[in-house]
Amino acid sequence: MKKYIFILLLTPLLWGCNDEEFLSREPKNVLSTDLLFNDKELVKSVLADLYDRQIDFQRVDRWWEYANFDYAFASANGDYWRHKQLDYPYDWWRNWDYTYVRHINLYIERIKNATGLSEEDYIRYNAEGRFLRAVCYFELVKRMGGVPLILESLTYDYSGDASYLQYARSTEKEVYDWVLAELDSIKNDLPSKIDIKSAATKGAAIALKSRVALYAASIAKYGATTPEVSLPGGEVGIPLSNANIYYQIALDAVEELESLKLYSLFNQESDPSENFAKLFLTKNNNSELIWIKDFSLEYRYHGFTLDNSPLTSSEEGTTGGRLNPSLNFVQSFELLDNSFAPYRTNDEVTGDFIYYDNPGDIFANRDPRLAGTVLLPGMSFKGKPVDIMAGYLTPDENGDYIDVVTAAKPGALAKIGDTTLKVVGNDGPIDGYEFTAQTGFYARKFLDPTIGSARIGTQSDVAWPRLRFAEVLLNGAEAAFELGQTDVALGYINRVRERAGFEIPLEADDLTFDRIVHERNVELAFEDHHLWDMKRWRLAHIVWDGMDNELTTNPLPAAQSSTRPFGLIPYRIYDPGSPNHLKWVFKKVLPTSVTQPHRFRLGNYYSQIADDVISHNPKLVRNPNQ
Repeated sequence: MKKYIFILLLTPLLWGCNDEEFLSREPKNVLSTDLLFNDKELVKSVLADLYDRQIDFQRVDRWWEYANFDYAFASANGDYWRHKQLDYPYDWWRNWDYTYVRHINLYIERIKNATGLSEEDYIRYNAEGRFLRAVCYFELVKRMGGVPLILESLTYDYSGDASYLQYARSTEKEVYDWVLAELDSIKNDLPSKIDIKSAATKGAAIALKSRVALYAASIAKYGATTPEVSLPGGEVGIPLSNANIYYQIALDAVEELESLKLYSLFNQESDPSENFAKLFLTKNNNSELIWIKDFSLEYRYHGFTLDNSPLTSSEEGTTGGRLNPSLNFVQSFELLDNSFAPYRTNDEVTGDFIYYDNPGDIFANRDPRLAGTVLLPGMSFKGKPVDIMAGYLTPDENGDYIDVVTAAKPGALAKIGDTTLKVVGNDGPIDGYEFTAQTGFYARKFLDPTIGSARIGTQSDVAWPRLRFAEVLLNGAEAAFELGQTDVALGYINRVRERAGFEIPLEADDLTFDRIVHERNVELAFEDHHLWDMKRWRLAHIVWDGMDNELTTNPLPAAQSSTRPFGLIPYRIYDPGSPNHLKWVFKKVLPTSVTQPHRFRLGNYYSQIADDVISHNPKLVRNPNQ
């Protein structure tokens, strides 16, 4: 009997409506082809393994990757190196996983002869395999540029000549075109059910198509601004003349998804900030989630909440607080009147502190998504106040508040005059003290308020959103804007902003490229979009320019430098008898562990193909500028 050995790495994936049943599927170890593909349950197990190996970069079970691009600071000793190196390595987000491609190809080939499947099952499971292969090639092309398009399993014949296994790189355009065509080809073979979240559906294929086409369009348009980031054979780069073709494909995909009438923006809470936070905690009856990577407390969980809870709500007592959102990111959230401004810490004329009665007052009247994404001073988590205070400021002989009374441990006490006070918050911040809010902020998005979520023995099953409806609407807004269809673009972007809590819609004069960039940055933060967006817009080398620039005072422009994660930390005034006594002030800081700015070089736009890969295949062309 012909054998095919398939090693299953089953930390299983949720399957459609019957999530618990699929998660509890017993792993199989080494099985013959006949057994695997003649049993429906085993076919589903093979497919589960392929889902589980899907390529991602930033994700809830890899929190540290969020701290690479100045959205956040890594408040953990073992991760300070992320803020101490100048250049992004050429291989940082590299992927060349043709073992995974081969296994998908084998799955697609073997399932054709499966006798244990009905015709209906075969059509669906074949389409799911092809969907995963399309996703895989999209993940490869956005990292590497054009890659060899291998659509069948290859087998070495042990003749001593392996040249027939060596494929040249397809052009970047060819790979994008193939992915788009494949998604079109399979979409009607996939189920069209909103309650299937963790497996491929028709909606997921269409939503992904909108993203893929948008990427291709912007590479074509904005790639023209970096002609040196190209190769003469087209392995890297897409001709400018194709930009509007792809933008139209993206827009058509958004309209097609809307026509299914399956998905809508999550809107279950009256408070916009709470609603936005709950969006990422709700799996059932969530019409916004299209495709997710799911987790289960019984079978597969992650430690995002364990690693990132404030110390005050850490159930282990000593862990948490590793991901500190940066002031760069926090101040990018606009005011509710649609204007942009930095936080007011000092009087513009006198330079004196601005005094606040409560630590949260400085963040008042901002985009509600801010408090749904970031834990700010004065907020609570799991019913406990987030206690962020850097110390007390006392007056010197001239009455200026420059003397600092603080401590080296969270919650420590000290004397000020004859009074003993807690002089640093239980959550910090303390510069250089890991797990405290060294930027003045903790992450909130994906943080699980369930009791036990911050325990080593329990952890969290909050899902990772790979595709959600708000992104699709923003894809439509960007595509329509680039095509000059301003009214259509406004319709899409204002729907997202209205759900966010804005009462004043944007008008035609407000809609600019900078607005498009801004809206994606705040809506999709920490969802593995930022790096890829900056790359496709060819902004990465401009924004991460390697310069020690100060934080901008104008948060809107997309092309401004942002190379180091700044912070904003609160102090209290101790000055009995003064009207400022016990009021709050803020200072902008740069954590001392940030010793280098980030620099994205032209060679980072496409990851480096490893030397050993090229040495085994002389038909491969190296990526430019490396």
